[in-house]
Amino acid sequence: MTILVFGKTGQVAQELQVLAPAMAPLIALGRDEADLAVPGACTAAIEDYAPTAVINAAAYTAVDRAEEEEELAARVNGAAPAEMARACAARDIPFVHLSTDYVLDGSGDAPWRPDSPVAPISSYGRSKLVGERGVVEAGGCYAILRTSWVFSAHGQNFVKTMLRLGPERDQLRVVADQIGGPTPAAAITRACLSIAEQLADDPAKRGTYHFAGAPDTSWADFARAIFVQAGLACEVQDIGTSDYPTPARRPANSRLDCSATEAVFGIKRPNWQDGLAAVLQDLKQKDTVQ
Repeated sequence: MTILVFGKTGQVAQELQVLAPAMAPLIALGRDEADLAVPGACTAAIEDYAPTAVINAAAYTAVDRAEEEEELAARVNGAAPAEMARACAARDIPFVHLSTDYVLDGSGDAPWRPDSPVAPISSYGRSKLVGERGVVEAGGCYAILRTSWVFSAHGQNFVKTMLRLGPERDQLRVVADQIGGPTPAAAITRACLSIAEQLADDPAKRGTYHFAGAPDTSWADFARAIFVQAGLACEVQDIGTSDYPTPARRPANSRLDCSATEAVFGIKRPNWQDGLAAVLQDLKQKDTVQ
C-alpha cells in the first residue's frame, strides 16, 4: 500500500511521516506541492502519484481567523476534501478524511454519536461540515474520522502552550466548562493507517466515525495534568467560557462516542495521560539534542 497524505507540517501529518514508513511507503504533500485553495490541485496530485490510499491530514485550522476568512476556510476544508474524495472514488481507492467535533453544536452533556445532528456554531465548523458532506456525496470508499483537542510534540497546541506559559506564571486562568477528550496525534495516525488498510480489504466499513482520547476532561484539568507530569508548580484557576471571549464560539460539550470505531475497526480510545507522557518525553529528547 502506497499512501498519499495531504498535509506536511500539521500535527497528524508529521506523525504520519514518522510512523507510516515502517508500515507502508508514504508521500506527504505540503502547500507547495498541492495547494488545497487551488481547484484541481488535489485531483492532479492523486493522478500524478497514483497511490493505493489517501489520507487528508491538511486543513485550515485558524478557528478564530476563519470568522473573517470563511470563504478560504470553505475552500480548504470543504471543496478540497470533496475533490479528493471524488478522485479517490474514481480510482476505487480508500480515502480517510480527518474532521472535527466543531461540526456539532456542543450542547448537552451526553457523548456525541457519529449520527448525531450536526449544527456547527462557527465558520470553521461550517467549513468542515461542507467537507464532510462532499466526501459522503462522492460515494467512494471513505472514512470520515472526527477527532478533538489534538496534541503532540509538533506545531502549536494546548500542551505546548501550557509548557511555555507554566514556567513564566505562578497561576493561569483556564476554561473549565468545556469538556472533551484530548487526543494524541500519534494515536490518530495509527488509527488512520489501520482504517485505510481495513477499508481496502472491506469497503463496506465506510462511514463517519469518532475518535478521541479518554477519559473526558476539561481544559482546566488537562492543564493541571500537564503541569503535574511536567513538574511545574503553576496553579490553575478555573474560569468559564464567558471569562475568555474569542471571535469563534467553541463547543462546550466535545465528548465523542467512539464505540462504533472500536466495534468496526477494533480501535480503542487512547489514554491521553499516556499520550501526554510520551509527548513530554519526546520534547525532552528534542531539547537534549538541541
